[in-house]
Amino acid sequence: MNHISRLNETVKLYTQEIILSSDPLCPLWNRENIIFRKQPKWNYIDSCMITAILSLYEYSRDEKLLNFAINFISAYIDENGDIPTMNPSDFNLDNINGGKNLLAIYKITGNQKMFNAARKLADSLSNQPRLSCGNFWHKAIYPQQIWLDGSYMAFPFMAEYSCLTHDGSMLEDALNQLRIIRILMNDKKTGLYYHGYDETRTMIWADPETGLSSEFWLRSMGWLCAALADMCELLPDNNEISTMLSDLLKALASCCTTDGLLLQLPARPEFPGNYPETSGTLLFVYSALKSYRLGKTSAYIKKAGEKALSAVIEKYIILEKDKAPLLKNICLMAGLGNNRNGSAEYYLSEPITENDAKGIAPLIMAYTELMKGDRIND
Repeated sequence: MNHISRLNETVKLYTQEIILSSDPLCPLWNRENIIFRKQPKWNYIDSCMITAILSLYEYSRDEKLLNFAINFISAYIDENGDIPTMNPSDFNLDNINGGKNLLAIYKITGNQKMFNAARKLADSLSNQPRLSCGNFWHKAIYPQQIWLDGSYMAFPFMAEYSCLTHDGSMLEDALNQLRIIRILMNDKKTGLYYHGYDETRTMIWADPETGLSSEFWLRSMGWLCAALADMCELLPDNNEISTMLSDLLKALASCCTTDGLLLQLPARPEFPGNYPETSGTLLFVYSALKSYRLGKTSAYIKKAGEKALSAVIEKYIILEKDKAPLLKNICLMAGLGNNRNGSAEYYLSEPITENDAKGIAPLIMAYTELMKGDRIND
């Protein structure tokens, strides 16, 4: 079975065995909820998976996928568009991520409840605390800090909501925050981005002079790539965004191993315990294939994405007949905090899991981009 056939079979089995078999209040793809026995609530992990499901629906037009996404989201929002399990005082950018799905379903179905919920998420950002530079805090519990993760969670939604409602101020806000991230967090030598920035320069992980964390964490840069790729589609004439994306994809491509994969710490290939991490690699693949389809990057980037995807399929996906596929080497979680010092040793100490949405979702998103590209070439 060649790589494309294996990928087709993998996505088919994930649809049958993981997606359509999941209860909205206990999805099979949310390993954090399962491992830590968390109560179901609105969260970014499930939102990532619904984004992937909707991308698969857009390509396949399988109504079962659309209905699943609608039913899943409807389990978390009421008829007024409120999200009872989301605490606004958390000021958690992760919670904004699902806004993209609300808008997508609204545009497909005209369901006003979905738009009302999206509007309330957009309105909540007016109260989001900000650093003095103007960027959002990542969460209330992480005051005066920028994390790259937040770029994916908030900015594509802000851009899409702005395009839909003609609110130019929200779009300019998102673009300005990306400019500041590039100024503050981009390493001019490698082209990579540091995971976090602490304006107070007091956190255990922050450099006392720059406020930056010490490492380039793969998945955080994957989130940034995916945010930029999605915004390129929404804003096809914005050269600033496409240049930022192209530069980051080139920097990551230069870090790929000989078989095409990216490491948990891409700039540390010789560091003991460093390993190929699939969720971040697949976010790179998705962004590389999408940016090429949109005409924003070169064939070199496309080939790097295709090579990385083939390596994941060959080395880290296990297929067994009539069972859910197994996607391995997914970092369960990583972050920056009082007890997480942001060192290389820290990032390599976090648990590695399998079949988590943080890996499955970008795999499906990469698959749909591959199929869209083939359709265009045909």
